[in-house]
Amino acid sequence: MRARAVLPIARRAVTRPAGIERKSEREIEIMRAAGHIVAATLAELRDHAHPGVTPRQLDALAERLIVQHGAQAAFKDYPGPYPFPASTCISVNEAVVHGIPGKRALKEGDLVTIDCGVLYQGYYADAAISFGVGRCSADVEKLLMVTETALWAAISRMRPGIRTGNISAIIQQTVERNGYNVLREYTSHGVGREMHEEPYIYNYGKADTGPILRPGMTIAVEPMVLAGKSEVKTLADRWTVVSADKKLTAHMEHTVVVTEGEPEILTRL
Repeated sequence: MRARAVLPIARRAVTRPAGIERKSEREIEIMRAAGHIVAATLAELRDHAHPGVTPRQLDALAERLIVQHGAQAAFKDYPGPYPFPASTCISVNEAVVHGIPGKRALKEGDLVTIDCGVLYQGYYADAAISFGVGRCSADVEKLLMVTETALWAAISRMRPGIRTGNISAIIQQTVERNGYNVLREYTSHGVGREMHEEPYIYNYGKADTGPILRPGMTIAVEPMVLAGKSEVKTLADRWTVVSADKKLTAHMEHTVVVTEGEPEILTRL
C-alpha cells in the first residue's frame, strides 16, 4: 500500500533520510511469516466477496483473521488527512487505491481491489488483489489480465544488478501497449521495518535508471492501471482515489525480496 516519494497509505510517498535497507536472513524470515498472514487473509476475503456482501463486512473479517494470526492491521489508523479508519483498503470499480470499506453491497460484475498489510513481530508485509465479483464483462477480464501481466513482468525484473527504472519501464510498456494507462501519482515502495521505505518505484520510467537492486532488498511492487485516462481525483472522504473519468481501475501487489537469483514472493501462499 503506498506510492510516490511523498506520503500516505499506499502511495503518495514519504520523504525519508534513511536510504535503502537490505534485510538479514532473520528479518526476511519474519517478513515471510508476515507475508503468509497477508496472503491467507486476502484468500479468505476473496472467497467471501459475493454479491450482497459489503466491503465493511469483508474488512471486519480481515481484522479478525489478522488478530487471530497474532499480527496487527498495518493500515488501521495509518496517518494521512486523518487516521485511516479500516484494516484494509477496499476499492470498487473506478476506485483505484485507498478505498474506505463501506456499506454498499457488492454487485455481480463489480471489479474489486483489496489491499492488505500487516505488522508482525516488528516487520511489515503488504499485498493487493483485484478480481471480479461473480460473472464479469470482457472489459473487466481484460483489465485484470493486463494488470496481472504487468505485475509478473515487474517481479521477473527484480534481480541483483538491475536498476529500479527497469521495473518502472516494463510496467508502463505492458500497460500502455494494451491501450491502458498507469497511475502516475502513486508508486511501489520498499517495505520492512517501516510500512513505506525507499526505494520508491513509479509505474512509468526509463530502463537503466534509478537505484540498483541488491540481495536483501524487500519491495512491495504494485502496478496500478486505469482503463481510461491517467488522471485521478480524491473523493470527499479524503482517502479514496478514483479515476477522474470514472472508468475501471485495477491494482495488484506483492511483497518481494531480491535474492542472489530468482526473486522470492513473500505474500503468496
